[in-house]
Amino acid sequence: MVTQDLPDTATDGADDHHARRVHPLTILIWFLKKAPQNVVGLPALIGFTSGRGLGWIALAAAVVGLGSLVWTWVNWRRFTYEVTDSELVIERGLLNRTRRSIPLERIQDVGIEQGPLSRIFGLAEVRVETGGGEKDEAVLDSVSLSEAARLRGALRGAPARRASVGLETDEGVLAAEDALADVFAMPPQRVLLLGLFSFSLVWIAALAGAIQFIGDALGFGWDDIADLARTARGEVSNRLNYSTGLGLFGVVVLLGVITGIARTVLRDWNFRLRAGGGRFRRTRGLLTRSEVVVAMRRIQLALVQRGPFRGMLGWNALSFQTLGGSNDPSGRQVMAPLARDHEVAAIIDRAGLPPFERLPLRRVAPGHVLRATLTAMPFPVTVVALALLLTPLAWLGLAVALPMVAIALLQRSFHRYAVRDSSLQVMRGVLLQQDWIVPVDNIQVVTLSETLLQRLLGLVTVRVDTAGAGVGATPVVVDLAAADARTLARDLAARVT
Repeated sequence: MVTQDLPDTATDGADDHHARRVHPLTILIWFLKKAPQNVVGLPALIGFTSGRGLGWIALAAAVVGLGSLVWTWVNWRRFTYEVTDSELVIERGLLNRTRRSIPLERIQDVGIEQGPLSRIFGLAEVRVETGGGEKDEAVLDSVSLSEAARLRGALRGAPARRASVGLETDEGVLAAEDALADVFAMPPQRVLLLGLFSFSLVWIAALAGAIQFIGDALGFGWDDIADLARTARGEVSNRLNYSTGLGLFGVVVLLGVITGIARTVLRDWNFRLRAGGGRFRRTRGLLTRSEVVVAMRRIQLALVQRGPFRGMLGWNALSFQTLGGSNDPSGRQVMAPLARDHEVAAIIDRAGLPPFERLPLRRVAPGHVLRATLTAMPFPVTVVALALLLTPLAWLGLAVALPMVAIALLQRSFHRYAVRDSSLQVMRGVLLQQDWIVPVDNIQVVTLSETLLQRLLGLVTVRVDTAGAGVGATPVVVDLAAADARTLARDLAARVT
């Protein structure tokens, strides 16, 4: 990527080798997206014009709105893009013009997304990923659906004939370039089930933020609320009982379930995964419809996850680590949020990855139990030592070591690994179980590390890294015997071609 200052030379054009602007309706979309920011400033505007009548307030609001609209038009006018034979060029800025050049060979994925406003106007947002960071390298917001199809084809090296590709306007996504077969889909009832598994209390944070915002606007904050609570404490405490407490707990749980379902429905409604022509195409979303194309040759590893409840009921989540990364915080592309074992196996097979096999997996070293227990003991031992100053019976608190040993035994039982014919396979986790499939050809670095405690116990941690993976996005085999760790590292290095 190259960023530099340059003079203003961008012009409109009709063919692929001239600079273009995003769709004119983008001006309205940008203006509407900025409307909440303008609304936040209304209290100050009202205070400035107080005492001068509603006419002055309306006039001031109109001036602010017009100024925002003009500035949005200027930004749109000064934003251009061009796809050449070798790069994507984006120019922007009024006084300080910048030019960003992204080589086509560095582009890993091209995603297309339609938010609520974009869907109303029949437009789409194009996101370009290069794998060079956690965020998108370039975002074109917004272009027509046909232009989005042309850009995706051009940025992925497809012929120009794709400029006129057909569109699935009822889904708000682009039609397949090749004959794509359905691989996985989530009907409404499964989306709702996933929502039940996605219990969330994010509404509490939202409620606290709303109270803070309203309090700042009205001059009524948390201290005032606390004063009212203290004043009413006597009367309230007389009315509270166990039934009331259980009722409040039930309300919290219900709101958490509703929030989880709402978030899941908005994100995964009409989830559909198709495959063909060496790529997967995933579409999902209720208000914001997104489409992501994942080239199979760019898949670096597969991860199957099971939570404590969904795992007991036989449900899994499958995601792929790709060369281009993802906007998701995990850096992975979700391919099946809630799927049965056979559905996960079918997607993995379609991707050309080997199946996950649990039987040949080996446990990590027995010293893992001792190391995990000793690592967890300092805090409870400190608490017991302080409690001994008050009562000699505090030493009974050391019984907490028993469940810690049990937890460490479970961790070792579920932490296994093996090098199969063409992949490293790692299993880890008790409540949140993870199964990793890493083709050995995709392994870039093998790292051996040991803490002081591990060194005393003769244990080593083995970490493997793949291209495009973020921190924590690749498997770690913890507490191998030193000889086994070196053997594993040599075996992986010997298999990499």
